[in-house]
Amino acid sequence: MTHKVVRRVVLGAGWCALLAGMLGIVLYLGGWQRRELILLASGATYLMLGALAALVLFVAARGRRSAVAAGIVLIGVLWTQVPLFVPDGRAATGSGAGLTVLQSNLLFGGADAGTVVAAVRDRQVDVLTVNELTDSAVANLSAAGLDSLLPHHYLDPGAGGGGTGIYSRFPLSDTVRHQEFVLGNLSATLTHPDLGPVTVFAFHPLPPNIDHAAWLGEMRAVDTLLRGTEGLAVVGADFNATSDHAAFRQLVSGDFAAAADQAGAGRLLTYPADRSWGPVIGIDHILVSSGTTEHISTFTVPGSDHRAVLARLRLTTP
Repeated sequence: MTHKVVRRVVLGAGWCALLAGMLGIVLYLGGWQRRELILLASGATYLMLGALAALVLFVAARGRRSAVAAGIVLIGVLWTQVPLFVPDGRAATGSGAGLTVLQSNLLFGGADAGTVVAAVRDRQVDVLTVNELTDSAVANLSAAGLDSLLPHHYLDPGAGGGGTGIYSRFPLSDTVRHQEFVLGNLSATLTHPDLGPVTVFAFHPLPPNIDHAAWLGEMRAVDTLLRGTEGLAVVGADFNATSDHAAFRQLVSGDFAAAADQAGAGRLLTYPADRSWGPVIGIDHILVSSGTTEHISTFTVPGSDHRAVLARLRLTTP
């Protein structure tokens, strides 16, 4: 009798885990409009792990039919997750000129400027995009020596996390602050000595926990801008979106690709970086058009709640 009770409990726990896994897939697939579902979708991958837990529990309880159901759901989970860990073969053999891009959210300008500038210097960064740029952060970065490393810039500093900036080793022109966004969202044309013009975007859509309707609209605006961009282009952004969000995957369904996906880096977790239990989600991204990714990684910037993202790209003129 005791054995039967234990088996039922294990099977019940397995079905709870399986339902969580199925919910994760549903959240992943849906282009949700409700705030709560958008926020839940940020961690859909964690819910999907329930399918694996369910399979283990069903096998332990010898529930064959239940195990088959868990296996089917697990196949769906693998369909969503495995491509993130498979490198694009072109990344290893790509030709063209290299461009190293660094993306960093400065947390209201309070991130340690010395760490950012040291990364630019030591890792030979060509383009730096920053979010939450304040006037004091501009001054601190300059004092730490950024201007000598990346002498060209287009900056739109501001209070309240709205400031954004683009720093470059190469000349910038055609600078634009896109007015359809609440926070600073910028673009500029970089003139590379070997590649010619390269469009650089620095995006920071409004977080969905603050205004989910605005986030949805701004992600659509980003998609429109990217689809209207021709030729070589790179993006550094805090999208406030993970790869579990359909709105983010829409951005990389055309000419642009996520650098992390190209490198097979899996889920680069970047937020929150200032917690002992974090980071748990990846909302900071680098995208590339007409190029491949040779390497991508993240690192901690003291004073910021985001890990910075560094990507070595190789761009090829179409």
